[in-house]
Amino acid sequence: MRRGFAILLVGLFAVSMAAAQATQAPAPAPTTAPAVTETLPTIDQVLDKYVEALGGKAAIQKATSRVAKGTFELPEMGASGTLTIYAKAPNKTLVVVDVPGFGIIKQAFDGTIAWEDNPQSGLTEKSGAGLATAKRDATFYRELELKGLYKWEIKGKQKVGDQDALMLVATPDQGAVETWYFDATTGLLARVDAERESPQGTALIQSSFKDYRDVEGVKTPFRIEQALPGMTIITKLDEVKQNVDIPDSQFAKP
Repeated sequence: MRRGFAILLVGLFAVSMAAAQATQAPAPAPTTAPAVTETLPTIDQVLDKYVEALGGKAAIQKATSRVAKGTFELPEMGASGTLTIYAKAPNKTLVVVDVPGFGIIKQAFDGTIAWEDNPQSGLTEKSGAGLATAKRDATFYRELELKGLYKWEIKGKQKVGDQDALMLVATPDQGAVETWYFDATTGLLARVDAERESPQGTALIQSSFKDYRDVEGVKTPFRIEQALPGMTIITKLDEVKQNVDIPDSQFAKP
């Protein structure tokens, strides 16, 4: 049970990326894309369509902070709890998870330091690739800066559930390679396959983004399903509020 919650930390920090507008050795190897005879769009076309599908650059930039509240469940473990995600421009995040019977779990990036506090391992800081990943994930206007955050390569089309998706491999300067899947019709992000660090080592996470809803002109996924080895995390957001007053001290390491 305790190992499961340690890995849960990894999954829920990935969720913070999605809530801040999506939104993880090598990432899970994607299934080989089928042969494509049609002409594929360019990287710029895919990423620009994603921004427009979310609501456009102007709508995205109207927000300078965000607070999302919701619940999560781990069906295999019979566990559930609540979470609150705070995000503030340009690059601050805090995820607070309340797990009944286990305690309060926090993960944050304050603009410089990436820290974590949980009942199992106490207060710790990230360094190296883990710090680089946390900094990248905390980028508030991430969807507007994707071209600079990664080197991109388009691999072709692939099914994600019943959807046709464009499969792109994203390589950061530091950290694990990720595979992103954009809905070929809507342009929205459907899934990200990536690897994240946990107290027990690296954890492979397949994050699917569903139930997109309009939040002040910006599409936001209200359901995030994350598949890890032997575990599934289902997160459902109840509310997402923009431009909330959040003091910088909220993100500071205790």
